[in-house]
Amino acid sequence: MSYFLSDTGQCMTKTAVKHIVKINTEMCKGCGLCVAYCPKKVLKESEHLNKAGYHYAEPGDMDQCTGCLICTLVCPEVVIEVYDE
Repeated sequence: MSYFLSDTGQCMTKTAVKHIVKINTEMCKGCGLCVAYCPKKVLKESEHLNKAGYHYAEPGDMDQCTGCLICTLVCPEVVIEVYDE
């Protein structure tokens, strides 16, 4: 994907930014809101349990993550963080 800047005459290329999703799995209560609201279905429910006995959320295919931060906004426990790589 390229963009032409008319005032400078330069052509710049937009590169895809990768994102990192970090979830505090021990604090996650497995409500599933982040999984339900992720537009790219990057997050999924783990098959494993945390120490409290909940199926915590975990990242799946991170190549699909757009960094929209919806998961961080809907998480009632505030256990999700999203970073640019």
